[in-house]
Amino acid sequence: MDTQVIERPPLLAVDPGREKCGVAVVTYARTVLEREIISTSELPFRVAYHVGRYGIDIIVLGDRTGAREVRDALRQAGFQLEITLVDEDRSSEMGRRRYLLDNRGSGFARLLPIGLRTPDRPYDDYVAIILAERYLDGSRF
Repeated sequence: MDTQVIERPPLLAVDPGREKCGVAVVTYARTVLEREIISTSELPFRVAYHVGRYGIDIIVLGDRTGAREVRDALRQAGFQLEITLVDEDRSSEMGRRRYLLDNRGSGFARLLPIGLRTPDRPYDDYVAIILAERYLDGSRF
């Protein structure tokens, strides 16, 4: 008997903001395929790109700053994908920590405890990964 595993397309997670958004494409096996930080005005174009490239059928959207505006902008751009809001509580803190763990720095900075280090760039893309994982933790697929 020939069995085939049907794999779902990855999801697109967005950490919305007024000026910029963190974006991550994450599989249901929790593999991060892409992550980026873009201007909020650029989001509909990037969503179209990711939908075309990966066949995405769900957007996971953080529920705080800019969530309604981003959701409305995506709807006005014609996207009929499922958009699911996810609780953002402490996600920025968790994204910051993950960024710092992935980017240890160099020289003496590597020796500093993580709580004393400062990210050298925004980490909204890491927050988007946290949001994707929260969705996956609570979903039944």
